[in-house]
Amino acid sequence: MKNFNLNNLIRDNIKSIKPYSSARDEYQDVTTDMVFIDANENPFTTTVNRYPDPQQTTVKERLATIKGVGTPHILLGNGSDEVLDLIFRAFCEPKTDKIITLPPTYGMYNVLANLNAVENIEVALDADFQPKVQDILELSTARTKLLFLCSPNNPTANSFEAERIEKLIQNFPGLVVIDEAYIDFSTEESWLSRLHEFPNLIVTQTLSKAYGLAGIRLGICYASQDIISVLNTIKPPYNINQLSQNKALKRLNTLEDVDNEVKSIILERGVLNQALQTIDFVSAVYPSDANFILAKVDDANKRYQQLVSQGIVVRNRTNQPLCKNCLRFSVGTKEENEKLIQTLKTL
Repeated sequence: MKNFNLNNLIRDNIKSIKPYSSARDEYQDVTTDMVFIDANENPFTTTVNRYPDPQQTTVKERLATIKGVGTPHILLGNGSDEVLDLIFRAFCEPKTDKIITLPPTYGMYNVLANLNAVENIEVALDADFQPKVQDILELSTARTKLLFLCSPNNPTANSFEAERIEKLIQNFPGLVVIDEAYIDFSTEESWLSRLHEFPNLIVTQTLSKAYGLAGIRLGICYASQDIISVLNTIKPPYNINQLSQNKALKRLNTLEDVDNEVKSIILERGVLNQALQTIDFVSAVYPSDANFILAKVDDANKRYQQLVSQGIVVRNRTNQPLCKNCLRFSVGTKEENEKLIQTLKTL
């Protein structure tokens, strides 16, 4: 972060690009009693015959109130994957720039690196599933544009130590992207509270997990106004459809329901954690700050198939670094968890 200059990280072609200006960008107040014949829309009302707000103003305003972050610091994407892809396209020159990821971690970082022809330098987590700060910084150069930190991490479920994250933000030469998809299930404070301190920090969140809206695909990016401005330059004009915006706003206005569901998941996570420790073939149950638990078993392939045959689908993570013979259990409803526990006891 020392002597940070965002302009040095932006791809040259992005600096000169002129964003597409949609009809709703040029005239935004669609609530007025006007005749709208500017966007080649079908004039007959179907409730969705008009293009959606390209800036999702109402949803952003609600998020800004909830999160304590100004709307100029928010970008919405068609799932977090679109947000991450936009970050790649804005800052990583294909076949030239590099990123760093910390396996085992979310697999889309590597997929997007390959898609954008960007080299992915992998620095495995240590035995406690924590970042190796010194190794990461030693491998960082002026061409290492992005560092991805998934915290709480998928699939290990733990949060990274704040001291390590801060050291990386302070010393990494590029942008640090903290993926907080599971932050609502954690006791750790979101890095949103310190967003204003670090011009090279990007925080991504989602409505897919705690908010239960995986089906509408709505991801959120929080960053400096300068970074958001760059991403807005290249995002598709109508990337969040009207139905998704409506559903998101409705859910964001029922925070008490969301809070109760999160509390229920955390409670059930504790029950499941204790139960897993009583299963003979489970040798380790790792601490969880997410809505899932990673557990080490005697033979992950065998146990996975046994559970499938009993009508229960879990995630086999045995092929991931540091996760040999590990299964990932999402925390379900009380009834689903009880079925899982009883089934495990019979295997």
